[in-house]
Amino acid sequence: MTAIVDPEGPSLLAIPSNPVPEGARVGWFRTQDRVRLRYALFPRKPGLAHRGTICLVHGRTEFIEKYFETVEDFRNRGFAVATFDWRGQGGSERMIGNPRLGYVDHFSDYWCDLRSFHTEILLPDCPPPFYLVGHSMGGLVSLFAAATERTMFDRVFLSAPMVALDRQPLSMSGMARVADALSFVGLGQVPIRRREDKPPSEQTFEGNPLTGDRARYLRMVALGKARPELEIASPTVRWVGAAMRAMAEVATDRFPPRIQVPLLMLAAARDAVVSTPAIESLGLRLRTGRHVVIPGAQHELFMETDTIRGQVLAAFDAFITEQSA
Repeated sequence: MTAIVDPEGPSLLAIPSNPVPEGARVGWFRTQDRVRLRYALFPRKPGLAHRGTICLVHGRTEFIEKYFETVEDFRNRGFAVATFDWRGQGGSERMIGNPRLGYVDHFSDYWCDLRSFHTEILLPDCPPPFYLVGHSMGGLVSLFAAATERTMFDRVFLSAPMVALDRQPLSMSGMARVADALSFVGLGQVPIRRREDKPPSEQTFEGNPLTGDRARYLRMVALGKARPELEIASPTVRWVGAAMRAMAEVATDRFPPRIQVPLLMLAAARDAVVSTPAIESLGLRLRTGRHVVIPGAQHELFMETDTIRGQVLAAFDAFITEQSA
């Protein structure tokens, strides 16, 4: 069930419905602040035109194996793919004693992960040019990458980026202040759970907020069952404070002009996880970017039905594949 590349190193999980793409290499690298992260490299397919490397960054709770199908989509277009698990999730090092809880001290810790991956793995081991593809929380990190260092990636493609959350009792900055105050009094590692949150299972497909595709949803469930240590559950107070403060920064008038890299954001019309109106608002304020709303789609655009995924990949081709020839 598991493909081991290095007997002394990490492995990639394979299940019948989710095989490891051919030629995969998996390993660990250290970030600049010495956190150990799991990464994987997938070479472009032989015989296809060289187009460069897709750097794929995931959302909160996700891990490399969840994206094998999408990795193959990119490889079928002539790209190599490089990806890694963020600190605190997947096969990477956990930051607090409870491995099931999502935690970072500061949201910039994720930027450290991405910058270190670019320096330690992308530049020495992967063929340029480099294109950044980020989903949800990874999309928020990608926005900060585009605003901070415009020479790292030629283009940035985002799937349902986490730029704001709807149905919150306060603004993003207000929520950040509350979480920071709770962290200050020693509650930073306390999980934040909602009554409606349920672990994915065969019984939770109906009404789930992620995807309308049953087979892909059950594939996610099967991966979690096969290796539960890859999964995390609730975020902590500290994580919420860090994420809310980052989202509040994106909403300011000073943030959009900082992005000078060609950038495309896809939003899901039926997203119940992140705010589609906030993505639209940001897209209208970008100088070198724009946004597209995918009708009928839920949050996990890369895990959606074939019809919706076809629209997502068509947007990817128009924005990246055709520009990389």
